[in-house]
Amino acid sequence: MQDSRIEKIRDILDELKLDAFYVTHIPNIRYLTGFSGSSATVLISRKKNYFLTDFRYKEQSAEQVKRFEIIINYLADEELKKIIAKEGFKSFAFESTHLTVHQLDTLTKTFAGINFSAVPERIEKLTMIKTPGELEKMQKAIDITDDVFAKLLGIIKPGMKENDVAAQITYWHKMLGADKDSFDPIVASGWRGALPHGMASDKIIEKGEMVTLDFGCVYNGFCSDMTRTISVGEPSAEMKKIYEIVKHSQQLALDAAKQGITTKQLDSVARDYIYAEGFEGKFGHGLGHGLGIEVHEMPSVSQRMDMALPENSVVTIEPGIYVEGLGGVRIEDDILVLAKGCKVMNKSPKELIVI
Repeated sequence: MQDSRIEKIRDILDELKLDAFYVTHIPNIRYLTGFSGSSATVLISRKKNYFLTDFRYKEQSAEQVKRFEIIINYLADEELKKIIAKEGFKSFAFESTHLTVHQLDTLTKTFAGINFSAVPERIEKLTMIKTPGELEKMQKAIDITDDVFAKLLGIIKPGMKENDVAAQITYWHKMLGADKDSFDPIVASGWRGALPHGMASDKIIEKGEMVTLDFGCVYNGFCSDMTRTISVGEPSAEMKKIYEIVKHSQQLALDAAKQGITTKQLDSVARDYIYAEGFEGKFGHGLGHGLGIEVHEMPSVSQRMDMALPENSVVTIEPGIYVEGLGGVRIEDDILVLAKGCKVMNKSPKELIVI
C-alpha cells in the first residue's frame, strides 16, 4: 500500500517534470509514511525517499517508517542541503495549500538553487479514497462516538452546564478507547443552538431547550464527526417543525449520495428543500466535508466546490437550520460513498429524542 502511494507521488513528478516532492503537512506525511508523530519533513524523488525528523522521534520513526532513508537531525535544512547537493536536485513540488507566504519565502532563500512549484491539493485527492484498513479504523472511531452519544442520553439533564456535557464527551471517548477528541466538542443549548459552531460554555441547560451535540474522536489516527440535536424536556412546536425539516433534508441528501454526484449538486438537494420550507438564509454552511486523518478533508460538500464524489470516499452530511434568538438544529452522519448509493456509518437514532 505504501509503495503504491509513493508511486502515485512519482507519477505527479513525472507529469510536472519536477525532481522531488517536498512534503511538510503532518497528516499527509502520515498518509505517505505511517508516521504518527508531530514533526517531520519528507522528500520523495523518482528514485529515493527521505524522511527527516529530530531526536524525539528516533525510535518511533524507526518502527513506523519503512522504505525511507531516515535522517535524525533537528537541523533539517542542513540535511536537505546535503541531499540536494548529492542528488543534484533543481526543482521541488510543494504543498501550496499548507505553506504560508513567509514559509515559502524562507525556503526559497534557504535553498536558493531550487525552483519551487506550487502543487495544491494533489496529495489530498489521493487521501480522499479510503482503503479497507482505513475504513476499519474510521468505523471504530464512529462506533466509539455513537456509544458516547448513548451515554450522554443518560447523563444530560436540566441544570447541567454545557461545559459539563463537553467534559463527559471527552471522558467517555477516552474511556471507550479513543486517542482523543477530533475537535473540541460543540454543545449548544437553547438560543445558543443558533450558533452553528457554538463551543460549549458555562450556560446552564434549561428544561424545554434543544441541545445540539457535535463531537467526534480519533482512533488510531482516523476521525469521526457526528451531530445530534436532542430536547431536554418538551420542545416548542416551532423547534419540532425545524427538527423534522432538517431530518428530512438530511434523508434526501443521503438518498442522493453516490459516486459521481457533484458536491455542489448534493449540497443543493438538502439546501433547496430547506429553502422551499421557508428557511432561506438559515442554513449558512456547507452540507458536509471529507473525513479521514483530518476531521476536515477534501472534498467540501458545498456550493463552493463542484467535484464529483469518488467511490470509497467518506464525507459528512450535516444540514442545519439556525434561527437567531430561538435556537437551531443540525443532524450529521458520516457516510461511505459507493458506486450506487452510500453507506451510513453511524448507528445513532435520528428521531427527535426528548429526555
